[in-house]
Amino acid sequence: MAYTRIHPIKTTVQKSVNYICNPDKTEGELLVSSFSCSPKYAGYEFKAALSETKSSDKIKAYHLIQSFAPGEVTPEEAHKIGIELADRLLEGKYSYVIATHNDRKHPHNHLIFCAADNYEHKKYNDCLKSYYHIRELSDRLCFEHDLSIIQPGKRCRRSYGEWKAEREGKSWKTKMRRDIDDAVKAAESYEKFLFLIREKGYEVKGEGSGENTLKYISFRAPSQQRFVRGSARSLGEKYTRDSIIRRISEREIIPKKAIKTIRPHNPDILKRIAPKAKLIDTSGDRFKNNPGLAHWAEIQNLKTAAASYAEAGNLTELMDKINAKTAEANAARTELAVIGKQLKELREIQHYLKDYKDNRPFKIRYEKSKDPDRYFRMHEMQLILFDGARDQLKKMGITSKMEELDQVNADIQALEKHESELERKYAETKKSARDLEQKYRNITEYLGLDIGSRDPEQTYENDKREKRNHGVR
Repeated sequence: MAYTRIHPIKTTVQKSVNYICNPDKTEGELLVSSFSCSPKYAGYEFKAALSETKSSDKIKAYHLIQSFAPGEVTPEEAHKIGIELADRLLEGKYSYVIATHNDRKHPHNHLIFCAADNYEHKKYNDCLKSYYHIRELSDRLCFEHDLSIIQPGKRCRRSYGEWKAEREGKSWKTKMRRDIDDAVKAAESYEKFLFLIREKGYEVKGEGSGENTLKYISFRAPSQQRFVRGSARSLGEKYTRDSIIRRISEREIIPKKAIKTIRPHNPDILKRIAPKAKLIDTSGDRFKNNPGLAHWAEIQNLKTAAASYAEAGNLTELMDKINAKTAEANAARTELAVIGKQLKELREIQHYLKDYKDNRPFKIRYEKSKDPDRYFRMHEMQLILFDGARDQLKKMGITSKMEELDQVNADIQALEKHESELERKYAETKKSARDLEQKYRNITEYLGLDIGSRDPEQTYENDKREKRNHGVR
């Protein structure tokens, strides 16, 4: 399990980098890594990247913190997960420094990355959507490393007064939620719920559906002057119109599109059902209490299974196709991982070679200057960037620095082209495998055979749900 939070850095980048690289917290800097920058010169290298961007905001870097539960990971494993998170999030475009602190009971990563990327010189877009992306990447890495995953949930915002009143049992919102819950439990339909909540003295508006209805359902108690929206922000996610309807009828709703397009005596019915269409779940009370609807659903399931069987052939052949497509998708994914590592290494070399080439003239002039101290004060950043690039390239064993930049650029371009082709192939084979898997499910479920999911993505989602159901956070 890992919690994440992120905030911008608008002042001294190097001071923040020095803090996270504290030897007393990182096992003597053994738990410190970086990409396309040196922790010692990160402030200068970030400044150089920011100078290329056209954005006028004051954000220089971002500080992302990833905290793990006590006793769940070692500091070394936490550091490894942090690097994987940085690589997946930043995609080799942004320079970063990452350090893992082990001075507390819970290991936690500090990731500081430049606000501007090194290639297109665009600023990182820090918004709610990008944070959810970070959250999803972190959860996926926890799953891959066999760690627990935080159960997502939405909480409505409350003031201190509301919180205190709720704790003391005096909150009018608490009473409203309780009344709505009671009406939901007693109602066998949404219409019955509206009747029961009005019987309690509440006024309701926005209860309908359609183009002209209000966006939110709203409630007003007898003693209140204003209506209260049934929104995630006001009452909570459970009290929206859609959630109330879903809570009353916890069953699968038959899509209107399916009812309109399917005709009993259409000779081309098998062509009109999508190959990956799913069987209708007829286990709910809606079907048990309505024989006509159950008969209709049974006919549609027969047609869906027949359509799947007509396109798939026998089950043995279908299974062979699934295995072949799955193996092809897995091979493409494995090769993509290898290419990703190669690109990361080459982009880091490319970055240092470019810094070396761009700042070498300043180094030559500095060595020939009659007043080196004055020249250093005027061009401190360029000289430090040159020294940092030279040192990093020396560690990598690269000596003929000027000649190799063109070759590295060509290698990166070729790898990026191959990566793009592999991504397209992976997406196509993965989709084909999923479609075949759905056909297999349609046939076996209709025949009453028991099979498990073969889709890696679905396996991930199922496993995540299972952990949530067992209370694992």
